[in-house]
Amino acid sequence: MTKVLMKGNEAIGEAAILAGCRHYFGHPMPPQSELLAYLAKRLPEVNGVFLQAENETAAIHMTYGAGSAGARVMTSSSSPGMSLFQEGISHMAGAEIPCVIADIMRGGPGLGNVSAAQADYWQAVKCGGHGDYRTIVFAPASVQEMIDMTISAFDYADRYRNPVVILADGVLAQMMEPVTLPAPTDHTPDSKKWALGNNFKEKKSGNYSTSIFKAKEELEEHNWGLYQKYQVISDHFRKDKPELTYEEYLCEDADIILTGYGIIARVLQTVVEKCRKRGIKAGLLRPKTLWPFPVEAFQQYAETASMFLAVEMSCGQMVEDVKLALNGKKPVYFFGRAGGSVPSDFEIFNEVDKLAGRN
Repeated sequence: MTKVLMKGNEAIGEAAILAGCRHYFGHPMPPQSELLAYLAKRLPEVNGVFLQAENETAAIHMTYGAGSAGARVMTSSSSPGMSLFQEGISHMAGAEIPCVIADIMRGGPGLGNVSAAQADYWQAVKCGGHGDYRTIVFAPASVQEMIDMTISAFDYADRYRNPVVILADGVLAQMMEPVTLPAPTDHTPDSKKWALGNNFKEKKSGNYSTSIFKAKEELEEHNWGLYQKYQVISDHFRKDKPELTYEEYLCEDADIILTGYGIIARVLQTVVEKCRKRGIKAGLLRPKTLWPFPVEAFQQYAETASMFLAVEMSCGQMVEDVKLALNGKKPVYFFGRAGGSVPSDFEIFNEVDKLAGRN
């Protein structure tokens, strides 16, 4: 293992290489453009392929092609580019093609600005493309987690033959922190028996990859098969991987539980500590996997906490999943900043103070 100082965008790129990714297709868009620049230099050094596509629509379908052949492949963009990915993501989910997609969120809607935001939650978690499908969505809160979750993303993409999204904000992408780089993964594409080979034109010996099912009965059967796979994924995260699903901080005796993901979770930890010094029993429950959402963790603390406060860099998106998880058992409040603004710990503390009845 090696300890180095890295920027978030570069950390995702290096983690992809360590995970065995040797193919990347993308298009520059701030605040994730450094990821392309990093991989443009690094991939040739490991006999990999970097290609700057003419646009995001081309990039996602190039990713589809490489994934169909069994390669560990990645693409990335920022919010407007992620919108252009949606059709291709639906195609890959339907054809069960693994890939990793990094979305470095910026302000919107429309072109918005290049400041950090969190308004892509619905697009990533609820799936912005057409049809019945799901993507696994990881939400790192540090540069180290951007490395660890990217490596996990490639493993889960292959394990379940499904696209996996790394949903991060522009603050994390641009900040620098010391990180520990793990040893490289020995990945062998030949082990994917389902992948298309050089002989795929030979119908008897080749594989066939498609998301087209013209008969409605056949498509319905396929959809229910995907649904069963998503249930398996949900059960796995709920039962076997809580450390990858959520993080809790001082929740055991908390009266009010704060929740948020990404860079907001780090601000919330400071708020919790300030609350405790002022005699307010606050705790932090941070989702690390946004789909499957850690429903059981919220239900657990619904038995002990009086209320929940969801904080986001948006007008409120994840808060809906918090409400669904709690199912009316406890009140859920929301505080947010939109358009690329990051709420300060002072702003959030004042909101908590009001909820606690201290003003």
